[in-house]
Amino acid sequence: MLNRATRIASASLLSAAVVLAAVSTAEAGRRHHHRHHGHGWETGAAIVGGLAAGALIGSALSAPRYPAPVYVAPPPPPVYHHRPAPRVYYQQPAPVHYRPAPWSPAWYQYCSSRYRSFDPRTGYFRSYSGRYVFCQ
Repeated sequence: MLNRATRIASASLLSAAVVLAAVSTAEAGRRHHHRHHGHGWETGAAIVGGLAAGALIGSALSAPRYPAPVYVAPPPPPVYHHRPAPRVYYQQPAPVHYRPAPWSPAWYQYCSSRYRSFDPRTGYFRSYSGRYVFCQ
């Protein structure tokens, strides 16, 4: 690849060669001693064409150079970890001790089998401390 100064110099030489070639061909025909015979447009056209060619080449060489596009990979998608459902702990209900209602036949049977000192007439039994306690 040529550097920038070399390219500009070669473009200038090329445009000068085009202009000079156009000017020299414009005068290659018969030589006239009078300039106003309708042939003056050839020189002007050559100059305008050379300027246009020089402008095109100069603008092409002076165009900004952009670096090649670089592919940037997108970031990886976010990772969502599966969170297990929280463990549910069920507390066992407190045990319910069934006791029969007082003065029922089941109550008489329960209290007399549980306490040897149970008195069915009063519903009391004698505790180890000597006190009388109602059977529940």
